[in-house]
Amino acid sequence: MANLFELPRYIAVEGPMRVGKSTLARVLAERLNAQRVMEAEDNPFLHSFYQGEPGAGFQAQFAFLIRRFEQLHALDLGPRSQKTIVSDFIFEKDKLFACLNLTDQELDTYNRYYNHFHEQLPTPDLVIYLQATPEVLKKRLKKKNAPGEKAINEDYLEEVIKAYEHFFFHYTSSDLLIVNTSEIDFVERNEDLQELLRKVSAPIKGTQYFLPLGSREAASA
Repeated sequence: MANLFELPRYIAVEGPMRVGKSTLARVLAERLNAQRVMEAEDNPFLHSFYQGEPGAGFQAQFAFLIRRFEQLHALDLGPRSQKTIVSDFIFEKDKLFACLNLTDQELDTYNRYYNHFHEQLPTPDLVIYLQATPEVLKKRLKKKNAPGEKAINEDYLEEVIKAYEHFFFHYTSSDLLIVNTSEIDFVERNEDLQELLRKVSAPIKGTQYFLPLGSREAASA
């Protein structure tokens, strides 16, 4: 008898700002009746960091590190648990930003805590990486015009996008679905969202790509 496909119990959605992480995580959590883990945005040092104040980068990053650890460490994913979890971030994302924003000396101190925290956390069964071109994300940033994102300059955004691309090019810790959102908009267009949900509901092993090209919607790496 063939094994029935079981949806992953721990799904994480990732990608740079304004790529649609929170929207997709919310929809998936609703469809799967899952616990949604939202990334905390109330970092008291973030404004100072965007203003370029000395030392604020380390303070902001360390505050994010502790908060992200606390959120993921509290997840109930033991063998007796029946919960499904959908998160709009992975813990490794914290180090990605630390490498962009900290000095070598700061990063040395940061890594000691990051490594200690990381080994205590569960690994997602499936990661959905949302990507888009810098041009598309710049337009979305301007359209959203969120107060906390007004200080993000285009050079920094491009650095973030490149860091994500490099990280997920080498990512092997979980099954991975890479979704290029440059030509689709599941926030504004329901048909794009439904197509993506159908893909997520199917078995995903290794690294797969969602290509919004009609019948050529997916290819395995």
